[in-house]
Amino acid sequence: MSSTQPLLTIGEPLADTIQANLNEHWKLYLGSGILMVLLGVAAILLPIISTLEIEMLIGWLLILGGVFRSLTVLKRRHVAGFGMSLLSGILSICLGLILVGRPLQGMLTLTILLTVFFVIEGVSAVLVALEERRQRHPWGWTLFNGIIDGLLACLIWQGWPNDATWIIGLYVGINMIFLGFPLILLALAARRAQTRSA
Repeated sequence: MSSTQPLLTIGEPLADTIQANLNEHWKLYLGSGILMVLLGVAAILLPIISTLEIEMLIGWLLILGGVFRSLTVLKRRHVAGFGMSLLSGILSICLGLILVGRPLQGMLTLTILLTVFFVIEGVSAVLVALEERRQRHPWGWTLFNGIIDGLLACLIWQGWPNDATWIIGLYVGINMIFLGFPLILLALAARRAQTRSA
């Protein structure tokens, strides 16, 4: 039995809801897209600073998340999995402290994680583009974004570890620009559709 169904499908009621939300809030989508493009340009212009800031932010988030988790678990010692949950919180704090205290080693680790992230995001973007094409939305930029993410993953892997100090900031900036443009295009398409129906 052969099937011609797309890999990713959205039911008609959900697609209508998404379209109505897009039409109603197109200015928010436009503003978000412009902001992402501007932040992406800033990250590209200052890649080393961007890389360090991203690494420090992740480190502090891990510390805060680990402290919160550990305190929450300590208040519920009778819950199943207490030991593993407490260990997870403590490991999160330790990893955060390493990232904050040893930024160079943190950059090397984050570069590997960024490679994995770009692979996953690239595949997701391609699947979303195929669905957008089926829904007759602008899909070219989303597909292009997925392809770029895959290429970025390959380039990061080839340049590791020598490029780790600046590569994260540069590539996150490029990725933000390519995520921002589809939002801008979707918002402008929704605005045009709203103008035609008025």
